[in-house]
Amino acid sequence: MSELIKEISDDFSGYLKDESRTTGCAETISFPKSEAEVRLILAELAPAKTKITIQGARTGLAAGAVPFGGHVMNMGKMNRALGLRRDGGKFYINVQPGVVLSQLKKDVEEKLFRFSGWSTESLAAVREFAASPEYFFPTDPTETSASIGGITACNASGARSYLYKAARNHISALRLALWDGSVIPVRRGETFASGRALTLTKDDRSQFSVTLPGYEMPDTKNASGYYVRDDMDAIDLIIGSDGTLGVLTEIELELIPLPAVIWGVTSFFKSEADAVRFVKTVRATLSDIAAIEYFDGGAIEILRNQKKSSSAFAQLPDVDPAADCCVYTEIHCGETAAALERLYEIGACAESAGGDERNTWVARDSRDLESLQFFRHAVPESTNMFIDERRKLDPIITKLGADMSVPDERLSDVLALYRVGLGEYGLDSATWGHIGDNHLHVNILPRDGADFKKGKELFVKWAKKVSEMGGSVSAEHGVGKIKAPFLEFMYGRKHIIGMAKVKQAFDPNFVFGCGNLFPADILEARQ
Repeated sequence: MSELIKEISDDFSGYLKDESRTTGCAETISFPKSEAEVRLILAELAPAKTKITIQGARTGLAAGAVPFGGHVMNMGKMNRALGLRRDGGKFYINVQPGVVLSQLKKDVEEKLFRFSGWSTESLAAVREFAASPEYFFPTDPTETSASIGGITACNASGARSYLYKAARNHISALRLALWDGSVIPVRRGETFASGRALTLTKDDRSQFSVTLPGYEMPDTKNASGYYVRDDMDAIDLIIGSDGTLGVLTEIELELIPLPAVIWGVTSFFKSEADAVRFVKTVRATLSDIAAIEYFDGGAIEILRNQKKSSSAFAQLPDVDPAADCCVYTEIHCGETAAALERLYEIGACAESAGGDERNTWVARDSRDLESLQFFRHAVPESTNMFIDERRKLDPIITKLGADMSVPDERLSDVLALYRVGLGEYGLDSATWGHIGDNHLHVNILPRDGADFKKGKELFVKWAKKVSEMGGSVSAEHGVGKIKAPFLEFMYGRKHIIGMAKVKQAFDPNFVFGCGNLFPADILEARQ
């Protein structure tokens, strides 16, 4: 065994789990620092057909980074920016997969990078970037400690996806190392499928062919299974593939101009029905809205309790006791006059839906905006703390979080589905998320093992019903291991087998991402 590969010991126990609270097992682990080291590790593991789980920052909620035996390849030490280029009015930054989103945001905002090893062309682009107005990477998941590799692997999105869409729309190139150490370089706009037939070229100029499955993806926000369309761009197949095709070694990201004016508005409502009416009106009538985020009564109550019990949450503003829920909208405009117009329009929409302009939080400077964004980010953090307290009484339980989405016309239907199910099963919950995209995170908060079991049963029922509505069982977290059984509800077993054939073309020995996306029996039948 080479020095790059280490045996798993107690020192590495943290690498056997992720934020899903799932724990796995592995025999060996590695921490490559470059593509060259990735290739060496893969070449060493290939003869034994060793299973390989690729990890980023382990912030995922679908257990995609949890190993089910074999080898763990953690990309945390591949954490450098490799270059910058300009094309028209945009800049593109090339990074290793272990770069953390918060660090990328900081570097881009401050226009400071570690330039070691950068090309002359990249250094020239840096000088142009320094002299330009502010830019940003628009993908905005709540967990800013996520790695760019993980964001790419699950096609993450976040609050601002209402305007800027998911990560896929801002990834322009990548390099993917295959099971034997060979590498596929892919750049957007260069390689396309012919119908559902795709040919890919490795860096040694050899080629292989892929037949894409025939399913149609839902017309909604979606991070469930392989992205496939007729005549599609090859890069989109790799983005969102949940670590099942190979190892991402480089990812080029699009940076776009930062809007001159960014304001936030939180509107409170006395009922969920009022909030939904507000959302539908905003979607139908307003432009320049980057985010439409929802928080129900359960989420607000958890925040109220955290504010009372923890000094870390003391900065949270007080919420009107009469408020049952709220909606956060974020305005992105090029000038103040347009932002003011949107602000008044949001107020009018809230009033028409039963809200009260006097009971509204408005952020028009960076400090106030940070306060409203802290509120948004504090909800999942507070919920995790709440469930961790309950786990002390019953260690078997964890938070159960839905990540499903539906088409626009089914928003009210899916909310009714959730409320009826939670009522019938008698479960505590807190709901928040990207209501502008009909994408809500319904978090079931089990009190004991019986609640945990009921919650898992309810998720299966929801996944079936959401699929029947034309929705997605995972809108942004990826499928990983936890949601793999749900894929068949969306696409059917025939098309899951078609997905397995895609994996086999990239990974003939099925070594990558064991347990992600596919039931074991399907992969066993292909071998």
